[in-house]
Amino acid sequence: MAVVILNWNGAALLRRFLPSVLAHSNGARIIVADNASTDDSVAVLAQEFPQVSLIAHAANLGFCEGYNQALKQLAPDLRYAVLLNSDVAVTPGWLQPLRQLLEERPAVAAVQPKIRAQAEPEMLEYAGAGGGYLDRLGYPFCRGRLFDTLEPDHGQYDDARPVAWATGACMVVRLSVWHALNGLEPEFFAHMEEIDLCWRLWNAGHEVWYHGSSIVYHVGGGTLHKSNPRKTYLNFRNGLALVYKNTHASELAGTLATRLTLDWVAALRFLLQGETADARAILRAHRDFYRRLSYWKQKRRQYPPRLTQQRPGVYRGSLVWAYFGQGKRRFSELDARLLS
Repeated sequence: MAVVILNWNGAALLRRFLPSVLAHSNGARIIVADNASTDDSVAVLAQEFPQVSLIAHAANLGFCEGYNQALKQLAPDLRYAVLLNSDVAVTPGWLQPLRQLLEERPAVAAVQPKIRAQAEPEMLEYAGAGGGYLDRLGYPFCRGRLFDTLEPDHGQYDDARPVAWATGACMVVRLSVWHALNGLEPEFFAHMEEIDLCWRLWNAGHEVWYHGSSIVYHVGGGTLHKSNPRKTYLNFRNGLALVYKNTHASELAGTLATRLTLDWVAALRFLLQGETADARAILRAHRDFYRRLSYWKQKRRQYPPRLTQQRPGVYRGSLVWAYFGQGKRRFSELDARLLS
């Protein structure tokens, strides 16, 4: 097994978090894939962490292609790889439950641990929490996180179970399946790429799981803060592409039309709040989605959507309505009859 950490100008994060990875990864090979950093990241690795292997990209390839190119260079005898953010602290024994699940369940192609917040260790963390879900419109959320509302961890998600998606902050993948599906979607660059991969895994007949016996701590927001218009752009553009690529034909037209309408509502809300840069970001996201529509059509043909909402990790209601209309703030408050 290899633990692969993608880095871009993250020398301080490497110094802070690599020691826990080296101490608790049970003999796994630790690799840093560097996206042409301009800080002293490479020097820090050479001088302070000589036991860590380096894959040096010639340019900043982004999250998706950075990992795609790195995992192509792994030894052919490796069965599993961990995609681990540079701002994650791992805990003793974190790898063992994840590896065991993959060994015992050959159908599982990806699995994530429980993600807690580094700044507030008793809280579940935004990017993954207790496993990733989607609602009927393709909006992502987690057990333990609805939109920006996070739950404290009281052991309510200590189980192991199938989910719609596993977080890219810490995801173990079965390399044979990763390579068969060509890894992450390079056009996404960053944001929602792991959701797209996991949706494709389910459509291809594989499973995605969460294991609450493994715990890591994530800082989050290290690349783009949630208030950054660039993040707004990527989330809205990639959100449309995600739905278009992976939604079953019987559900696509209605889902896409509703998503487009809600995007316009979001843009109007940004305008009324004086956040014009975010409103413009949504307009650019729509423009660029349509400009690349022929590409997304080709990808849809390449990985045909075979599954409807009747699959693990899907809430067959509207999270937007449950959260904003009904005031539901916890996963347990969602209508259990609509959860798969």
